[in-house]
Amino acid sequence: MVPENLATGGISGLSIVLHSYLSLPISITNFILNTVLLIVSFFFLGKEFGGKTIMSVSFMSLSMYLMEFFLPATSPVTDEVLLNLMCGIVISAIGLSIVFNHNASTGGTDIIAKILNKYFNMDMGKGLMAADIIVVILAFFTYGIQTGIIGAFGWFLNGIVVNYFIDGFSVKNEVVIITRKPEVVKNYIFEKLDRGVTIYKAQGGYTNEEKDIIVTILARREYYILKNMLKKLDEESFVIVRTVQEVYGFGFSKF
Repeated sequence: MVPENLATGGISGLSIVLHSYLSLPISITNFILNTVLLIVSFFFLGKEFGGKTIMSVSFMSLSMYLMEFFLPATSPVTDEVLLNLMCGIVISAIGLSIVFNHNASTGGTDIIAKILNKYFNMDMGKGLMAADIIVVILAFFTYGIQTGIIGAFGWFLNGIVVNYFIDGFSVKNEVVIITRKPEVVKNYIFEKLDRGVTIYKAQGGYTNEEKDIIVTILARREYYILKNMLKKLDEESFVIVRTVQEVYGFGFSKF
């Protein structure tokens, strides 16, 4: 993205823009700007977030410096500017999602997005878009209309892709099981999947039979294990599966 002057937002994007005016390497500019925002993160997001972010920023700045030295980006990877843009956004979005999932950030406008998420309950992707709009506007003035428009498209796409990958980490399955062998199914979930269950008493509308309804929350991998095992435990069981966006509590994310 550097050789194409694609500033899609973030401190990295701002560093690319400032590189046109300053003689400092992008990695040094990136490190200075991140240091300022790191101080802000300690006040608003706590020591744990700040500590992890320091490690992320340090490794990112070091990686950028080493790549500038050993693998300088003197020309684009491909001849298609949109292909360079999309590949750059997807790679960075995957990395950002992994870091966000561990309650940290790579510094920069990620910190602003995290603050907006914590205090205003704004999605991380939307928070990034709000924080990065200034960088996109600066790119318009620095690189002209064409490059600025492509950067703006990248800014919009980045917010969508980040949310997509973050959702992939947090999505769980709520599994509702109506079975005549509740003890067998319950014990399997306890012993093999190490998950809790809630049991509701119900009555069949047609048969008037008393039935137990087991409800549990599982990761996708755990759900597929249970799904295959239910064929052996009770092949006549009735199962409803819902996608759950977020789960907080014991065994899952903390509030």
